Amino acid sequence: MEFSGRRVLVTGAGKGIGRAIAVRMAQAGARVVALTRDPADLATLDAEPIAADLADLDAALDQVRAKMPLDFLVNNAGITTLEPFLATSAETLLRIMAVNTVAAFRLMQVVGEALVARGASGSIVNVSSNAAYLGAPDHAAYCASKAALDALTRVAAVELGPHGIRVNSINPSVTLTPMGEFAWSDPAKSGPVLARIPLGRFLQPEEVAEAACWLLSDAASGITGTCLDVDHGFRAR
Repeated sequence: MEFSGRRVLVTGAGKGIGRAIAVRMAQAGARVVALTRDPADLATLDAEPIAADLADLDAALDQVRAKMPLDFLVNNAGITTLEPFLATSAETLLRIMAVNTVAAFRLMQVVGEALVARGASGSIVNVSSNAAYLGAPDHAAYCASKAALDALTRVAAVELGPHGIRVNSINPSVTLTPMGEFAWSDPAKSGPVLARIPLGRFLQPEEVAEAACWLLSDAASGITGTCLDVDHGFRAR
């Protein structure tokens, strides 16, 4: 994978999967624009920083436009709240959808519009989750946000494909990011999931990053509109 001279925006780049993607893209020669809420998380990252909260979407988009042109986009930023289905409020659903789905949707539009205006090809990867197709307890809002993101991925792939822009999602299973460790720290909860995984362990962020960077690259030039499972075989059972 070689990205010399090309620019990529990675959201949620301060920690976990987003940071691993930003590091891997920089290693492959890309100029990384890293968006995160806390600029201190970017102090040791080789990237142009954007300190923004995607909950304040208009302000974040203004900063993204100032970093154009971009060749690639990775929508990785995401939040979650663990609540039983009957206790999940509309406010919780809307707050999680705003960051996980609406912000990603608008970033795809902004980057896609700029690529079309330049007459340039490009690639977009949305970091989704296997929660998009699972009924994970206590994850109602999160599951809904990721299923919607996968749907947007397919529509964007169809409409942007004629412009040479590929759009794909990756759907990891449990990944040992700070958010993943928080959500799956209870052995009573994690044990049954581990038992279903053929490789017998949870993902590391770097494993997800490799898949994302490959989808961005010309090595995956024939792939668009795909939701790629990166799950150590979880879905095979």
